[in-house]
Amino acid sequence: MGMKTQYYTATSLDGYLATEEDSLDWLFPLGNLESSSYPDFISEVGALAMGSATYEWMIRNAERVTSETGSAWPYSQPAWIFSSRKLPIIKGADIKFVHGNIRPVHEAMRSAAGTKNIWIVGGGDLAGQFYDAGLLDELIVQVGSATLGKGKPLFPRRVLAPVLQLTSVQQIGKNMVELRYTLHTI
Repeated sequence: MGMKTQYYTATSLDGYLATEEDSLDWLFPLGNLESSSYPDFISEVGALAMGSATYEWMIRNAERVTSETGSAWPYSQPAWIFSSRKLPIIKGADIKFVHGNIRPVHEAMRSAAGTKNIWIVGGGDLAGQFYDAGLLDELIVQVGSATLGKGKPLFPRRVLAPVLQLTSVQQIGKNMVELRYTLHTI
């Protein structure tokens, strides 16, 4: 089953990852990682990619991330950070800063991940760039019982039927539902 490139994320009911100020405070009251599919998911991940806004959120929220996960950088996998700017390196993180064409980066990630999956952590436009290149295999979205009205969109692309095929629906507690889709390129 392995060797997929997956966009695994959480979104508000109205399709936003974060507020316009990149806040995720709406998400934390809705559930915890341990009761979700995350532990099984992350065990199958061999490499990850994130955009600069996601990475900078990790830097800004290092204390919160540490209290929730035990570390300011909770990933043992190598990570590729897409940014055209120079950003600080989180201590203990195995990261490479990249920008431009995602194809060669995906090849490097595939090589590093081996038989495991590649996780596109976010944001939505980065996942969209992998989709544009035909490199996104699966969308795993945890939809929270909250609306934001506006903010950073889940996936700023137009994807019409029959590309997204729903493969599973799972309720997580009283506040989340997880939808899994495979992407079939036409």
